[in-house]
Amino acid sequence: MTVPETRKTEARAWFEALRDRIMTVFETLEDEAPANLYPGAPGRFIKTPWSRGEAEGGGVMGMMRGRLFEKVGVHTSTVFGAFSPEFAKQVKGASEDPRFWASGISLIAHMKNPRVPAVHMNTRMIVTTESWFGGGADLNPTLDAARTPRHPDTVDFHARLKKACDGFNTDWFPQYKKWADTYFWLPHRAEPRGVGGIFYDHHDSGDWARDLAFTKSVGEAFLDIQPQIIRRRMAESWTEEERHEQAKWRGRYVEFNLLYDRGTHFGLKTGGNVESILSSMPPVAEWT
Repeated sequence: MTVPETRKTEARAWFEALRDRIMTVFETLEDEAPANLYPGAPGRFIKTPWSRGEAEGGGVMGMMRGRLFEKVGVHTSTVFGAFSPEFAKQVKGASEDPRFWASGISLIAHMKNPRVPAVHMNTRMIVTTESWFGGGADLNPTLDAARTPRHPDTVDFHARLKKACDGFNTDWFPQYKKWADTYFWLPHRAEPRGVGGIFYDHHDSGDWARDLAFTKSVGEAFLDIQPQIIRRRMAESWTEEERHEQAKWRGRYVEFNLLYDRGTHFGLKTGGNVESILSSMPPVAEWT
């Protein structure tokens, strides 16, 4: 199919605007973090442009190593070209024509405080001979006590994503929540990566403007609820034992991203920026 360039431009502009808004809010949280728990100067994002070549696009890697955010990456990319023959067979609409265009935002935040959950969010638009949106967001608490569906952080995170979905179709939240529970699962350990959220892919209702509006709603939901959760927890003190517990669950995060994550595989298979792709790895992790 032929997708108008205006649609690609509009989607890309949204992802990049959302990136900038998230960075601003996260830097504000860095400023607000209590100095007795988070000594030192507040962190700031460093934006590093990268390119696949003049004819194949690139992106901007945004990284911050702060006092509240131990490591956070907020990245955008817009890439195009042709899939390898082998990888094209695995992508919808690319088996006969391997050409593609993809734009999106990807975020992972690893917090210094184990009582503040790690979080992941990404949304994207992909064009082959077909066109669709995908993405989602999921919460990854790093303490056993917080890894339950009844924990207030989990309840509020899911409720805000439900609101984002219900504004378009009340069937979407249960469908996409179930998809997240299935997708963010470590089969070799028979356990979830976190407490879930929503995950969707190949989202094409036939109404492109409405599908973009839904993807925007997911981004707005994340920008609304995640700062609330961070502010709720960031003044809580923690123990060294809890830091070790955090490092254990970070190890599970590494296992998932390297073994199963579609975004990681897509980025590596399409010549993406390796530093950006693997920036989702936590700064410290443990395996026992």
